[in-house]
Amino acid sequence: MPRWQILFLFSLIFLSSSTSNASVNDFCVADLKGPDSPSGYTCKIPAMVTVSDFVFSGLAKGGNTTNIISAAVTPAFVAQFPGVNGLGISMARLDLAPGGVIPFHTHPGASEILVVTRGIIKAGFVSSANSVYLKTLHKGEVMVFPQGLLHFQVNVAKIHSNAFVSFSSASPGLQILDFALFANDLPSELVAQTTFLDLATIKKLKGVLGGTG
Repeated sequence: MPRWQILFLFSLIFLSSSTSNASVNDFCVADLKGPDSPSGYTCKIPAMVTVSDFVFSGLAKGGNTTNIISAAVTPAFVAQFPGVNGLGISMARLDLAPGGVIPFHTHPGASEILVVTRGIIKAGFVSSANSVYLKTLHKGEVMVFPQGLLHFQVNVAKIHSNAFVSFSSASPGLQILDFALFANDLPSELVAQTTFLDLATIKKLKGVLGGTG
């Protein structure tokens, strides 16, 4: 058999194997009563799917910013918006009172893109090489935060600021650095050893954020 025919047959085999696992469904609305997994929720029975599964109204109203960070995040992730299951997308709304802050945090499962719709937001992220990328964003400006990197947003306007964010996952995950360090039950002495902070500061922060130990 000529060499080109052998290569052609191998390419057909490869294409067949790579497309056999492709989705043949238009969508996979999450069955939130079923198990969640790294690949998402199981699909709701098609006969049970309604247009409501593809519509979420929760981002129309601002969140309550009367809290320790003077900010609120309203998610439209798969748990709130079953229609995004398996599509690799989701959204959230940020509301920040004057001086409000979304503290350093990371999304292990997604990159994020933010657009400011009101006010002025200072935003930034830190790369794995500890390089800082910082920008003051005005209405209509957009910034992207690569997957897994620590980032933050601060309202530097004298009015409430708002932004909408989109994620490259239906369930981007969230870990807030301050809570990871000080809202846990690790012994304060161990936290001091691993952060180089003094014990009094750690105990104070644990008291504020609800940590023990």
